[in-house]
Amino acid sequence: MTDYPTLTLNDGRQIPQLGFGTYKIADEDAPEIVKTAIDVGYWLIDTAAIYENEKGVGRGVGDWSDIFLQTKIWNESQGYERTKKAAQKCLDRLGRDHVDMLLIHWPCPDKGLFVETWKALIELRDEGKAKSIGVSNFREEDLRTIIEETGVTPALNQIELHPSFQQRELRKVHDELGIVTQSWSPLGQGEGLSNETIAAIAKETGQPDSAVILRWHLQHGLVPIPKASSRDHIEANFKALDFELSDEQMKTIDALDSKDGRMGPDPSELN
Repeated sequence: MTDYPTLTLNDGRQIPQLGFGTYKIADEDAPEIVKTAIDVGYWLIDTAAIYENEKGVGRGVGDWSDIFLQTKIWNESQGYERTKKAAQKCLDRLGRDHVDMLLIHWPCPDKGLFVETWKALIELRDEGKAKSIGVSNFREEDLRTIIEETGVTPALNQIELHPSFQQRELRKVHDELGIVTQSWSPLGQGEGLSNETIAAIAKETGQPDSAVILRWHLQHGLVPIPKASSRDHIEANFKALDFELSDEQMKTIDALDSKDGRMGPDPSELN
């Protein structure tokens, strides 16, 4: 197997490039599933306050102090004081005194609180409670606003990104600003696994369909965080580290982009 790939964040820290997502994994199931993911070889575990599984995720990570652990502040906790309290509750549930990455889950533009929420994250980083800080689902205008208001650029923006919704314009903005792009729903909520183009490339490479899609993310310099519950699927996804796609195969997947490919909420509308 190839060495576990990492990317360098704008704060100088390294982030594992292939992560494990825990959305919709129940708290009582999280310890065993997260332990399995770590056993398979994942070094980045993603959770969030709204997933209601931080306790289980924390138990699953256990004493693995070098696992890159990240969580997110939920919308109702936005605002400076609320964010500080919410972050401490996240740490208490995880059983940690810090996380590797703390994110604002959604910008919630109508609330108008994401700047002071970002200021709270900066302070939490300075206090050592979050080694790195970033955002999730932020649009270009949101990113530029918090940078202009605070002088601090997020290390990462976690956004919906998969072959049918490739977010090319926002990725260009990330590249310009020095922000790592992390992909949620990297397999397109499973729909990518039934795509004939992906299936054909999987046959050519002798790799699982999911690994083909995740390999596409990796070769574009993205950080996909696929969720899986069974060991078979967890292992199949991890095979993305075992091979490379040709330029032609990459271009073929690039061509799957769709203007109406979004599957999750629109950040402009979720408040």
